[in-house]
Parts: sequence; C-alpha cells; structure tokens
Amino acid sequence: MGYPSNFAFLLTGLFVLVPFELGFLLYLGKKRNGTLSLNGIVLYRETMPIKQYILFAVPLLVYANFILAVVYPPIARILTKTLFFWLPSWFFLSLSTEYSKSVLLMTALLGLAVNGFIGPITEELYFRGYLLPRISRFSVLAPVINGVLHSVYHFWIPWQVPGWILALLPAAFVVWWKRSVYLSMIIHVTGNVLGSIVTLASILSLP
Repeated sequence: MGYPSNFAFLLTGLFVLVPFELGFLLYLGKKRNGTLSLNGIVLYRETMPIKQYILFAVPLLVYANFILAVVYPPIARILTKTLFFWLPSWFFLSLSTEYSKSVLLMTALLGLAVNGFIGPITEELYFRGYLLPRISRFSVLAPVINGVLHSVYHFWIPWQVPGWILALLPAAFVVWWKRSVYLSMIIHVTGNVLGSIVTLASILSLP
C-alpha cells in the first residue's frame, strides 16, 4: 500500500497493545470497583519528591541508552547475521528512503505518538504497575523476572532481547524498591520520545 512495515507495526500499538493490555486492566478494575478504574489493579503508585525523580531517572536513562545505543548494537548486528539472517528485510522495520518523504514523516509522527507515549505508558501500567507487585513474593528476584518478561515481550526484535534485559533491570529494581510506576513511565517515555525526535529530525533533513 506504499507504507513501510513500521506503519503496520505502529498500528498494532493502537489496535492490539492498548485494547488487550490496557483493556485487560480496565476490565479487572471494572470487576473490582464496579467502574472503569485502575484503583487496586495498578499498584506501586507511590509518589516521590521531584528531585528524587530527577536523581533516579537521569542516570537510569543515561545507562539504558548507553547500553542500547553504544554497548549492544555490535552484538545485535552479530545476532542478526548469524541467528536471524533468514528473516525478510521488512521484518527489521527500517525506514528506507525508497518511500516518499511524506510517507516517512507520517510514519515517524505516528511513531512519536505510539512509541513515544501510548505504548510506554500502557506497558508500564501492566508490567511495573500490575505484574511486578503480584510477583513481589519472589523478593529481590521479582524485578529480575519482571525485567526478563518485559524484554522477551519484545518478540518482534528477538536480537535485541539480551540488550533490553541489561537496559531494563536497574529501572525495574528501583521501581520495585520505591514502589513508583511513575518513575518507570518517565524513563520509558523520555527515552522513546528522544528516539522518535531523532528519527523525525533525520527525515526532515531529507531533500
């Protein structure tokens, strides 16, 4: 239809991720509270002073981006060439310049909305706000299990799963310690928005 595979992937965020993950949480809230509410469903909603958000979010964000942008890419390239070479090119979700600038721009703007805000918030509500408290009986292993599950959940980029585990574990530990899903939302949204802005800037610079 003249759009890159990224566009279809992003649409799944709207029509699969949100209805199934967020819809599931709201369904549980409806059963528990008699209304579409996340009270008692999404836990770990402790707030912190702003300076603590900054104190934790900035180094965790720097660490995650260092792992995903500097340390892990060479490993990912090796994995794609050795284990996932058989996948078709469209599976790798690259924004090729074979598409028009307007199509690429529309895809990037959708990415900013879905990958930048909708997806991260929904994922954090489920993985850190709903799931993590319910496996807290595993004590210090709970954030490890949570981080691994959230990483494996990114099955559409299997070569990135080890990198995601390394990048996510510290944030999962801090959320478990501070009981604050808001912290992981800030980290997740900020990181994804910055990535989306870089993509938008590269597209806008095209002739």
